[in-house]
Amino acid sequence: MYGNNKFVSPFHRPRCLAAAAPAGKAKLTHPGKAILAGGIAGGIEICITFPTEYVKTQLQLDEKANPPRYKGIADCVKQTVQSHGVKGLYRGLSSLLYGSIPKSAVRFGVFEFLSNQMRDETGKLDSKRGLICGLGAGVAEAVLVVCPMETVKVKFIHDQSSANPKYRGFFHGVREIVRQQGLRGTYQGLTATILKQGSNQAIRFFVMTSLRNWYKGDNPNKAMNPVVTGLFGAIAGAASVFGNTPLDVIKTRMQGLEAHKYKNTVDCAIQIMRHEGPAAFYKGTIPRLGRVCLDVAIVFIIYDEVVKVLNKVWKTE
Repeated sequence: MYGNNKFVSPFHRPRCLAAAAPAGKAKLTHPGKAILAGGIAGGIEICITFPTEYVKTQLQLDEKANPPRYKGIADCVKQTVQSHGVKGLYRGLSSLLYGSIPKSAVRFGVFEFLSNQMRDETGKLDSKRGLICGLGAGVAEAVLVVCPMETVKVKFIHDQSSANPKYRGFFHGVREIVRQQGLRGTYQGLTATILKQGSNQAIRFFVMTSLRNWYKGDNPNKAMNPVVTGLFGAIAGAASVFGNTPLDVIKTRMQGLEAHKYKNTVDCAIQIMRHEGPAAFYKGTIPRLGRVCLDVAIVFIIYDEVVKVLNKVWKTE
């Protein structure tokens, strides 16, 4: 019996302690680390995935009201490369890169700040609170970064498809937009952008939080393999695409060079439905699906790995 007690004690009791003691509490990520890791992840991700974003935007701007310029994804890529070379697929990258870094920084910084306030006594964040934190992060990035960034990007890409392009580069384009339209010119489609980004991040963080909790089970500090993180990120990205592509289409139209045709976000939706039918709301879904799944997977992988490194060199506890 004594031998049995000696055998049981070292294994059984620590397991009980691990379940209830502070050692089992989830480690929180400092918002400062989240901002830095998010910025790094956003910069790397956009350099990898921009060509698919370019194609998606071109197809959405290729309205049915006029004779379609492109037959599909492959034709869009072919015509762009023939007219502008491979670098044509990266036209507008500078405006998106300048915005992608602060966008991801704001997103993860706000998410971690909010989630740190909403976790339970064990440090766990349930999926519903993950959705709320994601919504807050999405609204913040929409107002502070995404709307002006996306407006400039869409105008750049639309400008290239016109007969006489007038923007010579990022700073020249921004200067011309502000000179002609004022700061309001960089905030076109704000309502649609808030709706899109808010729902985007709410869906992504809800799915990601749910999958993380399922994977980690009773051990909130269980290490996650980057491959698993990437897979969960791709699933979260796909869910957000099917959930809000119509809002993405409306946002793109509201920020294009022909945005003057629409009175507001609701009028834009009505006109698209009236002149092009419901299918137009899902135009560009396939290239967007590929881009977003890759985008979200890459961002979450890089973010998690950078945070791991920062935890070693930046002590905040």
